[in-house]
Amino acid sequence: MSAPPPDQYSVVAEGLRKTYGGKADGHALDGLDLAVPRGTVFGLLGPNGAGKTTAVRALSTLVRLDGGRATVGGYDVRRDPRAVRRRIGLTGQHAAVDQIITARQNLEMFGRLFHLGAAHARRRAAELLDRFGLTEAADKQPQGFSGGMRRRLDLASSMILAPEVLFLDEPTTGLDPRGRSEVWEAVRGLTQQGTTVVLTTHYLDEADKLSDRIAVIDRGRNVTEDTPAGLKRAIGGDRIEVVAAEARDLPVVTAAVARVALRGAEPESDTAELRVHAPVSAGVPALTEVVRGLQDEGVVVADIGLRRPTLDEVFLALTGRSGGEQRESAEHLEAAV
Repeated sequence: MSAPPPDQYSVVAEGLRKTYGGKADGHALDGLDLAVPRGTVFGLLGPNGAGKTTAVRALSTLVRLDGGRATVGGYDVRRDPRAVRRRIGLTGQHAAVDQIITARQNLEMFGRLFHLGAAHARRRAAELLDRFGLTEAADKQPQGFSGGMRRRLDLASSMILAPEVLFLDEPTTGLDPRGRSEVWEAVRGLTQQGTTVVLTTHYLDEADKLSDRIAVIDRGRNVTEDTPAGLKRAIGGDRIEVVAAEARDLPVVTAAVARVALRGAEPESDTAELRVHAPVSAGVPALTEVVRGLQDEGVVVADIGLRRPTLDEVFLALTGRSGGEQRESAEHLEAAV
């Protein structure tokens, strides 16, 4: 993998290797490559144990690599870790803010820890409270915040030095849908300000909605990389689904769908649900043809539509496990810790 221009990518990783326990089967990273375009959200997806968190920890200089090379913000993570740390923020799976002092005091404290003067720390805290929609709660204790508000405060604390790259490791684990939505909005705001975000998540809808590009990794290696739409197209594109109103119409519906199905693809039918579906190459024209054909036959259907693959189906096709299975495993693990 040749090195891209430094002004085009915020993170470049080539052949990353990390082994735990000194065993051949203990590879957390086994030749991982990444190139994260500047000012984008880059998603890392993979089953539990795929190496996502290890990759983030290595890129943020928290663990030493056994092999490979990586630069963040143009600086080598092994040769110049201090320069890397000055250019990154990191938000882990659990909020790091103090629950007793106020939100404003939290941010000012982080500012002082980063060696900002008292006046500068106060100004920066006020800016971040406003950016993350926390001004009204600035002088309240986080222990009374909702999960989404605490997570936004945690994100704000990682932005004290306005990092070029922000690593988010499972940022919405345990949040309710409203809290997750609040965090998503905050992340989108960060990229609009020019920050590059590297995101690991167990929620495939989160990766789908937030990520400009997604790398799927497994056993510490690259499986594939593309945009969310590109990943979905790669496993078969659009499908037409028709639900018949009457069982006697299933043969006619099946014949209509067969006429527009991809060459060599046979329609699949579920006689219990009266549902027929098949992959197609040109979604809208194919759907139009099926509708007209059924109208000409005088067939009334209960439902008809064009269905696109979900990211969960992509994940299953690439790794052999669904996103639901890996998320459930992660939640069981979290509960046991």
